[in-house]
Amino acid sequence: MVRPIGFLVGLGFVGVLLWSLLWGAIAYVSEPPAPTAEHAFHKHPKHEVAFSFTGPFGKFDQGQLQRGFKVYKEVCAACHSLRLVSFRDLQNIGFTEGQVKTIASEWAIETPSINPETGEPATRKSIPADRFPSPFANEVAARAANAGALPPDLSLMTKARHDGTNYVYSLLTGYVDQKGYKNEKGEELLKAFPDAKTGEGLHFNPYFANLNLAMAPPLTGNDQVTFDDGTKSTVPQMAQDVAAFLTWTAEPKLENRHSVGLGVIIFLLFFTVLTWMAYQNIWRDKKGH
Repeated sequence: MVRPIGFLVGLGFVGVLLWSLLWGAIAYVSEPPAPTAEHAFHKHPKHEVAFSFTGPFGKFDQGQLQRGFKVYKEVCAACHSLRLVSFRDLQNIGFTEGQVKTIASEWAIETPSINPETGEPATRKSIPADRFPSPFANEVAARAANAGALPPDLSLMTKARHDGTNYVYSLLTGYVDQKGYKNEKGEELLKAFPDAKTGEGLHFNPYFANLNLAMAPPLTGNDQVTFDDGTKSTVPQMAQDVAAFLTWTAEPKLENRHSVGLGVIIFLLFFTVLTWMAYQNIWRDKKGH
């Protein structure tokens, strides 16, 4: 008796599910959702920059990573943390041990600590073993300093966003004037969606999900950062370099992964050839039977 009842209950659940799916499909076809400004005017990341680390044989350009770190240090670090990266990790992008010690000790934000005599919270100069300290004491302080918006941690940003490297580059170079902005179809944003006007304290950027950012354009002009290797620091160059640096923070073992992947492919090809030769040798005398 229990089995028939259980079968009927399950059948009822399936029927309700199928009915809801059918009704939802009918409603979607008969009354499709109204288009939104985000859907009609959001842009996909640009692909105008060829990064050295893309592709199966890609490798990081250490000079570019060092330039990108300098952009992060002088432009981004005032608001954005890098909490999953240690100062000593910078040795992996070409900085010497002495340079890393200097960078850590001279970092603008000191590392949180405890006063050994009083037990009270304190700060101290950073050492290479420390991770990059957050520019804010906590989330409340971060929001208070940024008009209620919380600056995200950048350690894994290029992994957290689709096409992350190009997304970061596009976002940093994508600030435009909203007035008169048109999409690829030639439609003007504020004529199609008058209510989509960017509010006070926000900044229009078609590469951001909802088109409006609390962050003002961080890269404001050429020569904002002086690169040690003499590279001209234009806005696209700075955006490209910091996008590469943030790709490294998210995937510091990318080159090793590429090397291992290449080795695995070679092994599988070699193993496939050996297997085929063994098959031919074993069954050579038995094909006629």
